[in-house]
Amino acid sequence: MSDGFANLVEQGIDLAIRVGALPDASLVARRIGLTRRVTVGAPDYLARRGVPETPADLARHECIVYSRLATGSEWHFAGRDGAMAVRVSGRVMADNSEAVREAVLAGCGIAVTPTWLFRDELRDGSAVVVLKAYEPVPLPIQAVHPSRRYVPAKVRAAIAFFAQEFRIDPVLSDYGADA
Repeated sequence: MSDGFANLVEQGIDLAIRVGALPDASLVARRIGLTRRVTVGAPDYLARRGVPETPADLARHECIVYSRLATGSEWHFAGRDGAMAVRVSGRVMADNSEAVREAVLAGCGIAVTPTWLFRDELRDGSAVVVLKAYEPVPLPIQAVHPSRRYVPAKVRAAIAFFAQEFRIDPVLSDYGADA
């Protein structure tokens, strides 16, 4: 399993949706949303290991690290005292969102994930948000395409469609947020 980036030019891909910072400056990007994130754990893990009260408490926890995050094992939070970064570690590291999700649900540790990845589990209680006073820094959602003079109508239409759909979903929307 991999959430790896496809090379749009080499693979002849017209459009991709990317979350986070874009390492490839040759691509044209339009911000179409914002992914808010939460810090989550399974109730059985939290019962065994305790509930962290501050990001610094994560040093005493098994953290599930998503290896494709640009900041790696350094998690960034915004809280009442401003921005902070915490280096985390754990026995589980994955380059796939679904693998991180499954590890959390199996009680392997705590992870920082997009809210949409645990939409149902947060409702049914099989996952719990911790560190509510410290929100992980949100990441931009961007539609990207190869730099060209002529952008096909189908690409422009798809970008407009995704931007509108993301705007009406509060989990994916940056509507009303600072750009």
